[in-house]
Amino acid sequence: MLQTPPKINRTILLSLGEDGYYVVEVPSLPGCISQGKTREEAISNIQEAMELYIESLIQDGELIPEDRYEVIKI
Repeated sequence: MLQTPPKINRTILLSLGEDGYYVVEVPSLPGCISQGKTREEAISNIQEAMELYIESLIQDGELIPEDRYEVIKI
């Protein structure tokens, strides 16, 4: 029986690449990376990537990793 996908609420890392594109990754989902010309586009793209990533895990019967990251700025 397939799991119901949880609400996607993950810590993401967003940075401006040397090429001027925003790069975004999800530490709790290894390899889940995207980019966009703007911050908004990058965030929209990573939301779609996370949905597909988690959908793939569910289809393969794998556990969905917990988001065990927090942001601390020093």
